[in-house]
Amino acid sequence: MAKGSKADKEAKAAAKAARKQASKERRTQLWQAFQIQRKEDKLLLPWMIGALVASIVVFFVIGLIFDIEWFLLPLGIIVGGLAAFIIFGRRVQKTVYAKADGQAGAAAWALDNLQGAWRVTQAVAGTTQLDAVHRVLGRPGIILVGEGNPGRVKGLVSQEKKRVARLVGDTPIYEIVVGNDEGQVPLAQLQKYLNKLPRNIDTKRMDSIENRLSALNSKKTGAALPKGPLPQGAKMRSVQRTIRRR
Repeated sequence: MAKGSKADKEAKAAAKAARKQASKERRTQLWQAFQIQRKEDKLLLPWMIGALVASIVVFFVIGLIFDIEWFLLPLGIIVGGLAAFIIFGRRVQKTVYAKADGQAGAAAWALDNLQGAWRVTQAVAGTTQLDAVHRVLGRPGIILVGEGNPGRVKGLVSQEKKRVARLVGDTPIYEIVVGNDEGQVPLAQLQKYLNKLPRNIDTKRMDSIENRLSALNSKKTGAALPKGPLPQGAKMRSVQRTIRRR
């Protein structure tokens, strides 16, 4: 029993140390992201400070009306700090998408950051010019997302739709080309666009479709894409996930 108790204590201590280390790394990532964003975004600090001050003033004034200003002041600071942090996260995300827009692998990178029950298979079709089609399976059905030269990508998406349609029956299939021209979906709006699609199938049917599509995965025609659209893509992805967790 003594040995078991000692082992449990050591395991708890190790887990606590791991949590502290992970927390430290997240704080370091956030601080680095803040420093980078502050240099590139001159409006970041004014917006963050403005949100904090506005919140404090509003809560303090409300407190004066009801004679509880010193009770509401800490709440105003907390709410203001949260608002400033949200502003920071959104402006970081906006900067990352602006840098990624138009680069090879940008859509794949955005899909890799989808939150929820999405199943993404990257580069199921493509060309040596790094045009690519990515297949997304979710509650709406199947979404084929093309990125690259619009002329070439539309043909790739159509070909992939024919291949997929033979296996999935009446499951809805959506076609998307990422870009900024008419009829295309901007990179920064891609995740939002997918999340707004109607829910047509349940998770059980998703499992069945995924099993049927697994045969296509071994026949990929897509060229290898970069892991992210930016050299610092992996770091920024970690920052975004950290912001969402906080």
